[in-house]
Amino acid sequence: MTPARILILDDEPELRALLQRYLGSQGFAVRPVEDVAQLDRLLAREPFDALVLDLMMPGEDGLSICQRLRAEGETLPILMLTARGEAIDRIIGLEMGADDYLPKPFEPRELAARLNALLRRQELARRGVAHAGSGLVRFGPWLLDLERCRLLRDGAQVELTSGEFALLRTLAANPGRTLGRARLLELAYGPGHGNSERSVDVQMLRLRRLIEADPAAPRYLRTVWGAGYVFVGDTDPGELPGAVGAGNPVGDQS
Repeated sequence: MTPARILILDDEPELRALLQRYLGSQGFAVRPVEDVAQLDRLLAREPFDALVLDLMMPGEDGLSICQRLRAEGETLPILMLTARGEAIDRIIGLEMGADDYLPKPFEPRELAARLNALLRRQELARRGVAHAGSGLVRFGPWLLDLERCRLLRDGAQVELTSGEFALLRTLAANPGRTLGRARLLELAYGPGHGNSERSVDVQMLRLRRLIEADPAAPRYLRTVWGAGYVFVGDTDPGELPGAVGAGNPVGDQS
């Protein structure tokens, strides 16, 4: 099998060298870079499977880089490294488009495990599996192509990260079925995914901002209080007891 190509942007030379040696010994093909200019040049001319991105960078920091890449349509998985321990920094990273985060200091073995989980998730999204079935799902102006892993509006493809697509695909493949966050994570990413339940809320917020005409009063991606999330599709939302707006669910009853 072709080794997964991992791009690492960190301004610490010792850490870059350590990760290149360790991840290389684990079967990854690692390309370390020291600044954003090198990152942009490599992404423009070579394909990569994942990006490990340091949060605290001189000049354009990791959050800004992540947000810019997503705005440009870059969908490769991004794992953000942060020396900050506050939960708000990790949440902001996820909101900017990161797929996962790892606080410093960390064990290289955990980084390798998280990268493998991200790559498995990406492969599941590419194949359109992970309990999602196949075919086309139409809702409002949207067309979700489960086999080709695409979201279209008026024939134009809308870029989603692998995590966002996995979440939307799983909900759309279970219309009218309320899924708690823990169950939704398991169905979307498989067992041993390593994601927190909070990441579901963050990705749901991003999906609603993209899909819903009014993210504060979602039509398709709705919350069932005390239970989880539900995909309504083009049925009457009133037919789903307990389905409400954009608030966060509590607990996992699915």
